[in-house]
Amino acid sequence: MIRFEHVTKRYPDGTTAVSDLTFEVEEGELVTLVGPSGCGKTTTMKMVNRLIDPTGGRIYVDGQDIMATDPVELRRRIGYVIQNTGLFPHKTVLDNTATVPHLLGWSKAKRLARARELLDLVGLDPSVFGDRYPDQLSGGQRQRVGVARALAADPPVLLMDEPFGAVDPVVRERLQNEFLKLQAELGKTVLFVTHDIEEAVRLGDRIAVFGTGVIEQYAPPTEVLGAPANDYVADFVGADRGLKRLSVTRIEESDLERPPVVHLDDAATDAAARLRDENARWAVVLDPDEILHGWVARDAIAKGGSVRQYARRMEAWLPVGATLKQAFATMLQYDAGWIAVVDEATGHFRGILTPAGLHEALRRSIESDAQDVPRGDVELDSVPS
Repeated sequence: MIRFEHVTKRYPDGTTAVSDLTFEVEEGELVTLVGPSGCGKTTTMKMVNRLIDPTGGRIYVDGQDIMATDPVELRRRIGYVIQNTGLFPHKTVLDNTATVPHLLGWSKAKRLARARELLDLVGLDPSVFGDRYPDQLSGGQRQRVGVARALAADPPVLLMDEPFGAVDPVVRERLQNEFLKLQAELGKTVLFVTHDIEEAVRLGDRIAVFGTGVIEQYAPPTEVLGAPANDYVADFVGADRGLKRLSVTRIEESDLERPPVVHLDDAATDAAARLRDENARWAVVLDPDEILHGWVARDAIAKGGSVRQYARRMEAWLPVGATLKQAFATMLQYDAGWIAVVDEATGHFRGILTPAGLHEALRRSIESDAQDVPRGDVELDSVPS
């Protein structure tokens, strides 16, 4: 969808902002451009919509050379989100969102309907926020309006220049989560500029790590973290890249253990006897539909009655596909020695993840990339005690 071929940007004073860039962004892919200030990442992004023109090479968007396209028409077909949103202070939220459809000549009814649809999509009720002005919104709300405005004409390409950099860390994480959900639904082709390697790792399908005007590595987050291309990339992603990898490594069924399972309506004495036979001190409790309910201790159910009388609700759980970082955080939040893992669609219990299992999953993830095999096929040497 976006292709750079030997692209260079050199200014009249001789400064070279980017040099001989060649890379491609596939349709529906979210690529993060990350690097220190002055490395050329924003220049690279701005050349896509001709806010800056290259001095050498070619850039293609959907197969068309951008230099053969009228820049105004090009920009109306590419969504653009910047750090401080750039909303018009004298226009309402609804009118701000409808800006590009208005420029494209859409009827008033059509563009306002589209604006309401987009505001709802980014979590802002148009009946509540539509008639407000930007200065009546929080920073996070203004950023959502900026995203909605960029999407209003349904552009295939979205450029985002540190869009969440001006909000506090809590709001930033929330906006990142919401944007990932939005991207999963819409499947836009996105170039996302950031100076934050954690944000780049969390959001990107691939990461372009910039040095000074050049890309030092262009690869999926797991590869950048697990196999940095050189010392520059290793230093940039940091010595704690193993911890950062937790945020891009997802829980798979092969990571899970299967503990003893009982059901709510089982006779307590029968369940206790089964746990004694299995030398287990506790069991996971499921309802009749195999949905996770909680857990129960063997000593508690030895008193008779049904399991339902003694079962305790399970708060520490996640769906298959959640990240190892989420798993670790959940263990800490509930001071849990393990978490339950369920099927997100059905709620059916799939197994448990322990701290040892989490560590093993991380090791398998690293080795699967190194060996180029599925994670479940990796055989690990035992860790010396």
